[in-house]
Amino acid sequence: MDSFSTLIRTASHEQHVAAETSTFMSDLLGGRLGVAAYARYTEQLWFVYDALESGAARLASDPVAGPFVQPELYRLAALEQDLAHLRGAGWRTGLAALPATEEYAARVRECAEGWPAGYIAHHYTRYLGDLSGGQIIRDRAERTWGFEKKGDGVRFYVFEQVANPAAFKRGYRDLLDAVDADDLERQRIVTECKRAFALNTEMFRELGEEFPLTA
Repeated sequence: MDSFSTLIRTASHEQHVAAETSTFMSDLLGGRLGVAAYARYTEQLWFVYDALESGAARLASDPVAGPFVQPELYRLAALEQDLAHLRGAGWRTGLAALPATEEYAARVRECAEGWPAGYIAHHYTRYLGDLSGGQIIRDRAERTWGFEKKGDGVRFYVFEQVANPAAFKRGYRDLLDAVDADDLERQRIVTECKRAFALNTEMFRELGEEFPLTA
């Protein structure tokens, strides 16, 4: 029988691919969009991570979600540094969430406040994704827009407190395998993972509408 971490990865593979290969992300990674599109994407991430991290302390003592609350992963401060670099000191005044982002952040908060096991699904899809595929985005951003390597503008993708990402990801998968939940609850977590990827894909779709490539 497959481990729970394997089950999550394989069950959500299709949604994961859909998110990664969205038109907006393909255009961004292909260097076909300007830095304004990258800044707008970074801004949307701020809303999602604010939802993920503002409720984290309350979940630290939860028997199910608690083991996943690891401050070395927190991204909000890094996002704020990036936004200050991208948009200037007054970045907060222009902060605006897309409708899809509002829905995404609201669902994360809903899970954080009422369903800790569901919070794990969003934690997994975001942080493990940023540790993995996020590094491709960082590399492209540095090369496309000339950001300093691992510096302002791409700090979100730099996990300074995770010394060995490969070992960390192995440990994270061990935590998933040890989640205190029965089979039905684990299936609900898998379903929520799929929902998280779908919410992310919808956010990309709206970003794509905002930054269409002119033919």
